[in-house]
Amino acid sequence: MNITIIGTGYVGLTTAVVLSYFDYNVAAVDKDEGKLNLLHKGKSPIYEPGLQNLLDEVCHTIHFTTSVADVVPDAELIMIAVGTPSQKNGEADTRHVEEAAREIAKVCHPDKHYTLVIKSTVPIGTNRRVAQVVDIVFEERNIQGNISVASNPEFLQEGLALQGAFYPDRIVVGANNDDAFEALRRLYQPILEQTFDSPTWLPRPAAYHLPPMMATDPNSAEMIKYAANTFLALKISYINEIAGLCEDVGADITEIERGIGLDSRIGRRFLRAGIGWGGSCYPKDTAALLGVASQAGYQMPITEAARVVNFEQRKRIVKKIRNALKTLKGKTICILGLAFKPNTDDIREAPSLDIIRQLVAEGANVRAHDPIANSNAQQAVKDISVEFIEDVHLISHNADALVLVTEWETYHKLELRKLAKQMKTPILIDGRNVFSPQEAIAAGFHYIGVGR
Repeated sequence: MNITIIGTGYVGLTTAVVLSYFDYNVAAVDKDEGKLNLLHKGKSPIYEPGLQNLLDEVCHTIHFTTSVADVVPDAELIMIAVGTPSQKNGEADTRHVEEAAREIAKVCHPDKHYTLVIKSTVPIGTNRRVAQVVDIVFEERNIQGNISVASNPEFLQEGLALQGAFYPDRIVVGANNDDAFEALRRLYQPILEQTFDSPTWLPRPAAYHLPPMMATDPNSAEMIKYAANTFLALKISYINEIAGLCEDVGADITEIERGIGLDSRIGRRFLRAGIGWGGSCYPKDTAALLGVASQAGYQMPITEAARVVNFEQRKRIVKKIRNALKTLKGKTICILGLAFKPNTDDIREAPSLDIIRQLVAEGANVRAHDPIANSNAQQAVKDISVEFIEDVHLISHNADALVLVTEWETYHKLELRKLAKQMKTPILIDGRNVFSPQEAIAAGFHYIGVGR
């Protein structure tokens, strides 16, 4: 099968290398020449565990290009995986999706059937809109054309993207004709039947069951993506709200997480109190869902509250630091972790950035460290003064407070006693409840967690 993927971001590039691993003929299109220069050299422009390994295996078979016209005419299946950033009103901006559809329709062969797959996260109704865009271009070209449009939302988690691509919970396809369903079924057959040889460094989970392919209508497929991400965001905000109450009444949120997570109806995943969610998905998708609801004249107070609770968590962390130090002016605060989550270099909507800006605005001196995302964070806060540290073991020298923001595995292994001895005032704000309070106190820290 000849496949063309428009966009080489987190979703597009991951999808491209995985499909190429299945021996499909894959071409990937992007307008960012800097990104393509790296890909032509066999280097991944993003950090995702295992992605470089997989790219090393398939880079000589994937064709990377800036030209839609070079690769679309010969394709059987075309995926749109471009960005859909938030507009000022929170709604997703689908201009890049529509422009990609327009460019595709301009170069399609009039006598050939194509399956056009929308992989980008898009508002309800985008499938229909893309089909209209394609029809308009065909009318302008005075051709009949033959394109089946399908919605195929992705559910990849950054940091676990390849695991989610090879071993998904489910595959969702929304379309209005059998041709599209059949094309996607053929595309995903290696995954649906798990007939491929797993990468040696990413073996098939022992208890993994074959994933279902859910066939539905386009509107429902688009809604499933938003509903899934919003529900996960709700779980995180809920446990953070409970954590705030735990602090007031003297309960331990880690015990609450364990106690309610053992209920099979609830489960433990996404019930970890901390600083809250960030990244490109939850902030954008919850805002977009509210935008869809607003257009429909529908109220979603639970989703609205989840967003309020989440962004308040960042302010609560700064308040904890302020209360511990009495004032932030002139104090040196060390931030451990800048990416919005571990195992990624993505700093989009990262809690660390808001916390850093609040600290600097109140006169604090900020040092920051991240195993992977230092350079991306430097670009994001280049308008303010922040000292970026390469060696995490040196970050606490003469500092007033240490704040763990992102729970990288490397931070779990830090020698707290050494860090505490280097500090002017050994205060540890554990924003992810990574450390044992007893061990931190024994190491010489004044320990402050979340909900503990």
